[in-house]
Amino acid sequence: MKFRRKNKFVAEVATSSLNDIMFFLLLFFLIISTVANPNVIKLMLPKASSSQQLSKKQVTLSVDAEKRYFIDKTPVSPENLEMELQAVMKDVAEPTIVVRVDKTLAVQDLVDILQTGAKLNIRMVMATSK
Repeated sequence: MKFRRKNKFVAEVATSSLNDIMFFLLLFFLIISTVANPNVIKLMLPKASSSQQLSKKQVTLSVDAEKRYFIDKTPVSPENLEMELQAVMKDVAEPTIVVRVDKTLAVQDLVDILQTGAKLNIRMVMATSK
């Protein structure tokens, strides 16, 4: 008498846990990407009730609490600010600069920066936090 097995062994790869792993990896990278901030210069920006988004190439002028000037993370002396802005904006059709000024600075410091932009015919937009 010959007995045959009705169930033959079939090799399978269990992939049910891969969905969970991929979900957690996706979640991890989404959280990390929102935490990463490209602006290294830490400033406490003033608050505003409304905001406006820019869609052009952004050039950022930052001034920290110690009155150090930065154009896109590059330190600039206050005496050479006008020349540096002119050099950065020479090939741009509609020059626009996002101004990030620490909220502890005097209003006169902001006015001096805006006067420099007006002299060079550069549109200045002030960054604020919500």
